[in-house]
Amino acid sequence: MSVVISDELIAASQLTPSKFRQEISLHLFQTGRLTIGYASQLAEMPLNAFRQLLKQRNIPLYVYDVEDFNLDLKNLKTLGRL
Repeated sequence: MSVVISDELIAASQLTPSKFRQEISLHLFQTGRLTIGYASQLAEMPLNAFRQLLKQRNIPLYVYDVEDFNLDLKNLKTLGRL
């Protein structure tokens, strides 16, 4: 599937086409809609360059929330390690 974004829309964003793709990729990665691999492909950037972009924007590679922590605690207790 291809998506066509009009030149008018890109111009309205005041971004270059490349920066526009990067912004969309960053958003989709940050919201969990795309993996880092797919986001870097959408941004048309090598994976390491996309990681650097995430770092510059202070966007974490991984999100570890309270649910993850509680699951880890439960698993550690089950394994007898806590």
